[in-house]
Amino acid sequence: MYDALLFVHVIGACVLLGTGAGIAFFMVMSNRSRDPALIAHTAGIVVLADIVFTATAVVAQPVTGYLLAERAGWPLLEGWVLVSLILYAVTGLFWLPVVWIQIQLKRLAEQAAAVDRPLPERYHRLYRIWFACGFPAFAAVLAIVWLMLTKPDMPI
Repeated sequence: MYDALLFVHVIGACVLLGTGAGIAFFMVMSNRSRDPALIAHTAGIVVLADIVFTATAVVAQPVTGYLLAERAGWPLLEGWVLVSLILYAVTGLFWLPVVWIQIQLKRLAEQAAAVDRPLPERYHRLYRIWFACGFPAFAAVLAIVWLMLTKPDMPI
């Protein structure tokens, strides 16, 4: 059972990293085009990917992580496990607004495309916030993966 849980947990981490990097890449590339129709289409796919893949992994990670910690005898509120949980919360604090922003970017781009107008200033302001939120969220996920792999002795 432990190996199966570990497998699901590692796949979940891969999904979080992969969808995070993929979503960022496709949103940045479509934004560079300045084409509202392309941006709206891409943002729609990105929102769907976040719902199908990222949200699933977001739920699976703490469940499988808890079960793994329980079976391995790692205390949840000590050391690297606690730091991982804190970083996971930090990731969530950035990811939840990002999902909302992606939906807003999609809507704003759809509206601009429908009337054949450039993207409004609100789009650009939200995009900058979206872009800035990605760095700490992605860095936190990378740190969590490092902690999972190395399990450093952290007297906390």
